[in-house]
Amino acid sequence: MKHRWTLLPQSTGQTGRILTKEELEKLQTDQNVVSDFKQNKLEIEAQKNWDLFYKRNTTKFFKDRHWTTREFEELKACRKFAAQKLVLLEAGCGVGNCIFPLLAEDANIFVYACDFSPRAVEFVKENPLFCSKRCKVFQCDLTSGDLHVNIPADSVDVVTLIFVLSAIHPDKMHLALENIYRVLKPGGIVLFRDYGLYDHAMLRFKSGSKLGENFYVRQDGTRSFFFSRELLLELFTRAGFQSLVNDYVMRETVNKKEGLCVPRVFLQSKFRKQD
Repeated sequence: MKHRWTLLPQSTGQTGRILTKEELEKLQTDQNVVSDFKQNKLEIEAQKNWDLFYKRNTTKFFKDRHWTTREFEELKACRKFAAQKLVLLEAGCGVGNCIFPLLAEDANIFVYACDFSPRAVEFVKENPLFCSKRCKVFQCDLTSGDLHVNIPADSVDVVTLIFVLSAIHPDKMHLALENIYRVLKPGGIVLFRDYGLYDHAMLRFKSGSKLGENFYVRQDGTRSFFFSRELLLELFTRAGFQSLVNDYVMRETVNKKEGLCVPRVFLQSKFRKQD
């Protein structure tokens, strides 16, 4: 029998989660960082590890993100008139859990969709809902020049960057943001959601998983960074963006039967390319 979890209402704000004494002690004692050799190996094999992730999980790991338009009304609000065709870039599209609900809901959207994993891209193309007239999907390393080969400069209205930047090495995050900046139209928007500092997932990592400050490796070799709003603001403003919204989103998932309470922390933000 599956345990029943209840998702409590979320709260937003500029103040992050405060750790308990036990949680603080755990983070302070776990300071051993993975060796440089292993870190280099993880960087070299990053694409392979994500490809293996999708080989194991196919299209079943993530649920379709029907919440995207509910929480990011800008997808509709950024139109100058109701029938305006919107050009969207889903950076890190996975198997299409975000783009297919959007395409089904809005007939006036054209989507560029890209992912680091070639296997994920193939899953998108094989989806019965895929239509090449409404969506161009391609494999892409956001930190390289791949975006500009496939998308004209200054041509995208909205970029969704949802649980993607955290998977990129911190030293290369600025490259991804600079490349995204180039394809956005002046006045274009980036809608961002990702792991926040002290999220439950961060505190669950065991000793030997730490790659650097707030940066960890999972057992399958994929990596995850946990953002403070200050660092995220610095990354985006350095790439030329203007901050419109940059808040922590905190919510708890509760299993009353087991007496478990899981605190989740995300960053939900909106950044704009200057006119």
